[in-house]
Amino acid sequence: MLSRLGAFLQQAVETQEPSIDLLEAFTEHWKGLTHYYLETTDENTPVKETDIPWRLKQMLDILVYEEKQHPAGETGPCLEYLLQHKILETLSTLGKAEYPPGMRQQVFLFFSRVLGQVQHPLLHYLNVHRPVQKLLQFGSDALGSATEKEEVQFAAVLCAKIKQDPALLTYILEGKNLLTGSPQGDAGSNQGENLATNGALTASRKQDRESPRGNAPCPSLAGKPKNSVSSSSPLRKENNLITSLINLCKSQKSRVALKAQENLLLLISVAQQAAATYLVQNSALCCLVTDHLCDLYNAVPTSADPADILSLERVSWRLQNNSADEASFPGKGSLIAFFSWLDYCDHLVREAHPVVADAVTEAIGEKLFHRILQPQLLQMSELGILTSTAMLTAMVRQISAPALLQELVTFLLGTERQPEAITDSPQQHLLRAQLIEHCNHLSDEISLATLRLFEELLQKPHEHIVYSLVLRNLEERSYILCSQPGQEERSSHDQEHYEDTLELEEDPYFTDEFPDTGFRTHKKPMPSSPWGPARPNEKTDVNEIVLSFLGLVPDEAKTSSYLEEAGYDTYVHDALRLFQECSATISSWNWPPAPKPLEPCDPQAAFYEGHFLKVLFDRMTRILDQPYGLNLQMTSVLSRLALFPHPHLHEYLLDPYLNLAPGCRTLFSVLIRVIGDLMQRIQRVSQFPAKLLLVRRQLMGLVPEEQIDHMTLFQGVVVLEEFCKELAAIAFVTFPPEGPA
Repeated sequence: MLSRLGAFLQQAVETQEPSIDLLEAFTEHWKGLTHYYLETTDENTPVKETDIPWRLKQMLDILVYEEKQHPAGETGPCLEYLLQHKILETLSTLGKAEYPPGMRQQVFLFFSRVLGQVQHPLLHYLNVHRPVQKLLQFGSDALGSATEKEEVQFAAVLCAKIKQDPALLTYILEGKNLLTGSPQGDAGSNQGENLATNGALTASRKQDRESPRGNAPCPSLAGKPKNSVSSSSPLRKENNLITSLINLCKSQKSRVALKAQENLLLLISVAQQAAATYLVQNSALCCLVTDHLCDLYNAVPTSADPADILSLERVSWRLQNNSADEASFPGKGSLIAFFSWLDYCDHLVREAHPVVADAVTEAIGEKLFHRILQPQLLQMSELGILTSTAMLTAMVRQISAPALLQELVTFLLGTERQPEAITDSPQQHLLRAQLIEHCNHLSDEISLATLRLFEELLQKPHEHIVYSLVLRNLEERSYILCSQPGQEERSSHDQEHYEDTLELEEDPYFTDEFPDTGFRTHKKPMPSSPWGPARPNEKTDVNEIVLSFLGLVPDEAKTSSYLEEAGYDTYVHDALRLFQECSATISSWNWPPAPKPLEPCDPQAAFYEGHFLKVLFDRMTRILDQPYGLNLQMTSVLSRLALFPHPHLHEYLLDPYLNLAPGCRTLFSVLIRVIGDLMQRIQRVSQFPAKLLLVRRQLMGLVPEEQIDHMTLFQGVVVLEEFCKELAAIAFVTFPPEGPA
C-alpha cells in the first residue's frame, strides 16, 4: 500500500511543469510587491518592516534556480518576464523615490545580486542597462549617505562585468543623456513610459535637473579638437559609473572609499584600445580625478609649516584615514588626504591602459602643475615660496609612475638638451631658471628648501634630470684645454717649468702667498694649481686622487683625528653602497663607459658649466660664511652628482689633474680657493684648533651648546672636512685602480 502511494506521488511530481510553477511564483511575488503601493497608507513604515525585502529575495532565488534548469545561453520565462515587463526600470524609479524609507538600499542590493548571480549576459539589454544608468545617476547624492555600502557593491559588480566584456562600457556610460531627456540609440525614444508609482519618476527627473553635480565642463578637455569628444555625449551633466565611483572614493568610510578606488582601477585597466579611448573621450574621468586632486591640494592650509610637510613619510592610498596622530601638527589631516590621493593617481597612471594613463597625466600636468603650483613657485612671498617648495619636494618623493614622473620633469626642467650658454635668457624656461636661482636666494631658508628639492629630484630614475642640470654642458668636454697648432712645444716647455717650480715650493698651493704661516709641507703627491693645472702622467693612480682630496684641509683645521668616530673606511663603505644603488638606477640609460674622444676645439669658445653648477660652485665658495644646515644640504647635492657613473661627471668633479681650459673652474679648483681663504682666517682667529674642536663636539652632541665667536666659520670648516672625505671615498669607488682615462 505504501509503495503504491510513493509511486503515485513520484508520478505526480514528474508530470508537473516546473517552469510554469516558477513563473507563477515569480509573478505572484512581483504583484505582491506592487500591490503594497496600492494598499498601504502609512508612508513612514521602513521597508524592512514590510514584505518587500522577502519578495525581492524570492524573485532573485527563482531567477537563479531557473537559470540552472536551462542550457547555457537560453533565457527562461521568469527572466523574459523581468525584461518584458521592465521590472528593473520600475524598481529603479521606486528606489529613487525612496518609498518606503530604505527602498533605495533594497533596490541596490537586488540589482547587485541579479547582475552578479545570474550568468546570462544582461547589460546588453536596453531594459537592463537603462535602469542601471538611472540607478547610478542618483547614487551618492551626498557624502555619507546611508546607501554607500550598497552603492559601492553595485559599482563593483558593474566594474567586474566591464572587465570581462569591455564592450559593455558604452552601455553604462551612455546614461549622461538621460538628464536632458534626449534619446539614446534607436530604442531610446520608447523608454519614456511612466512606470512610476505616486509620481516618483517625475520627482526623480526634477531632482536630476536640480542636482549641481557634474555641471562644470572639464577644463582639461576645453582645448581638444571637436572630434576628440563625442558631440552626442556632452560633459556638462554627467552622472554615471565614473562619477559614482569618484564620489564614493571621497567617502568618510574607509572601507567604502578603498573599495571604490580598487574598482575604479579595475575599470580603467580595460585592455581594449577602443574601450580605453571611449573612456577618455566620453567621460569626465580625467577631469574628476584631477579636480579632486586640486581640491585636496587647495585644502592644505597656507600656514602649514614646511618642516611638517617634509616630515611626512611616504603615504599609501591603501591605508585609508591612517591618521591616529592627526593632531600632532595643524593641517596634517589635509596633507595626508592630498598625498594619499596623489599616490592613488600615481598608481592609477601606472596600472591604467596607456591611453587612459596619458590622458590623466596630461590633465594633472595642466591643472595641478601649471595652473596651481607654478604661480606659487614664482611668487614673491618668501613664506609662500617655502610652503610651495616643500609641497613640491614631497610630491617629487611621492611620484614614481614613469608617465607622471615624465610630466613632472618636463614641467620643472623643460625638454631642452642643448648646452647652456651664459647669455641664455631665463624666459626660455622660467620655472627652471627661477628654481635654480632660488638655490642662491638671499633667504637661506629658501636656498635650503630648494637644494633639498633638487636632491630629491636627482634620486628619481629619470635620465633627463641629471642631463638637463649638468651633463648637457659636459658633453663635449670643453672644460679640458686643447692645444692649438704650434703650441705643442710651448706647452711642453711650460709643463717642465711648472714641475721644476713644484720642487722648489714647500706647498704647491699657498706658501708663495703665505710665507710666514709655517704650515707643514705635504708629503703626498699634490695636483697642480687651478691657474695652470696639468696632469703629470697620462693616467693618474686613484690613490693620488684620493690623497689629493684628503690632503686639502690643513692639519690645523682637522678635528676628526681627535674624536672617537668612524674612520675613512666607513666613508668608503657608504660611498660604495650609494654608488651601487645609483648604478642600478641608471643601468638602462646607455651612458658611455669612457669619456668621449676630444675633437679639435674652437679657441674662441668658452666653457660654461651651466646655471646649476655655477650656483653650486658659488655657494661652495661661501661655505665658511653660510649656516651649517645649508652647507650640509649643498655638499649633499654635490656628492649626489659625483656618484652618477658618467665618465664626464667623474672627470669634471673628481679628477684634480685635468688640463683645464682658461677661465674654467672645477669642484677641486673651487675647493682650493676655499682652503686659501680658510688659511688666511686661521691666522686671524686665536686658539683656532681648540675652538674648532669644541664646535665639532657640540655638533656631535658630546658637550652642551654654547655660542662662541666665529661659530659659522667653525661649522663651515667641519662640513668642509667631511665633504673632502666624502669626495675622496667617492673617487675611490668610482675610478678604476689605474685612475681616470
